[in-house]
Amino acid sequence: MKLGLHIGYWGLGLTAQQQLELVLEAERLGYDSVWTAEAYGSDAATILAWLAQATTTIKLGSAIFQMPGRSPAMTAMTAATIDQLSDGRMLLGIGSSGPQVAEGWHGQRFAKQLLRTREYVDVVRLALSRERLVYEGETLQLPLPDGPGKALKLTIAPVQERIPIYIAAIGPKNTTLAAEIADGWLPTLFSPEHVGEFRPLLEEGFTRAGGGKGFDDFDIVPTVTAMVSDDLESARDAMRHYVALYTGGMGSRKQNFYNALIRRYGFEEAADTVQELYLAGKKDEAAASLPGELIDTVALVGPRDVVRERLQVYKQSGVGTLMVSPMAWSFEDRVAQLRAIAELVE
Repeated sequence: MKLGLHIGYWGLGLTAQQQLELVLEAERLGYDSVWTAEAYGSDAATILAWLAQATTTIKLGSAIFQMPGRSPAMTAMTAATIDQLSDGRMLLGIGSSGPQVAEGWHGQRFAKQLLRTREYVDVVRLALSRERLVYEGETLQLPLPDGPGKALKLTIAPVQERIPIYIAAIGPKNTTLAAEIADGWLPTLFSPEHVGEFRPLLEEGFTRAGGGKGFDDFDIVPTVTAMVSDDLESARDAMRHYVALYTGGMGSRKQNFYNALIRRYGFEEAADTVQELYLAGKKDEAAASLPGELIDTVALVGPRDVVRERLQVYKQSGVGTLMVSPMAWSFEDRVAQLRAIAELVE
């Protein structure tokens, strides 16, 4: 199992130099990849391009590029450019985001997401292969038939023959789609103990893909918040607001994919409570209400021996790359967490 570093959204209390030094330390420690995110603040592409010139071996992943914020051709252009800047280290993670961001920030309707994702990936792959963009889909048509548009092709070539594409997915149908059309899967609030629920979904996707595709051809890359500490309760507390945000605040009462996921893990009552409190503006109470068992299920927390054993559980569940997000709020503490986890992976 390889290690990845998730630096999340830009900054998180660090200066630009500290953020860079954190990535350089991860590279020195042997972390295989670094990933960055975007919501409605910093964008992921700029950060990856900035890191490309300062690093030499660590792979550069988007987790994620928002599909509603970029045309598939723009995504292909960006991925190819970063691949050139980094001499072939680009990992292209994409996702549909959520209805609040898609419609409220990007002005794009959040509908037909399975079809949109399938066609989006089709066009990205077509563009990266440097074929002329001629595509007849339901959500995408290139060139447009009633104007002066031409069937163009990418004028630069990626260094990699095939840039890996990862899809962020939570729901059952999206997970199956990721297994069918992508090279990897980016789950959030992933529980290795519940991987049995996901395996049939992934296997169905592999079957649809054909060609003998299987787990050996597919990288499972969960984002996992982490804190190695002898004080289990303080480590859990460091996770509370993050888990509460996703469980209670990411989406509406009727449409929160993460809340549905927590329910599938067997924490229905906790999911209800956190959502009610969070949507009522009681964020601290929502975080405090999370059961310790739930936090242990979706995060790496506790003393070194506990974390070491749990890392083995992730490995045995089929995780190919563990994308670690150190939940420490100073530069020194984040570096210490990076080092501790690197020492514990076997």
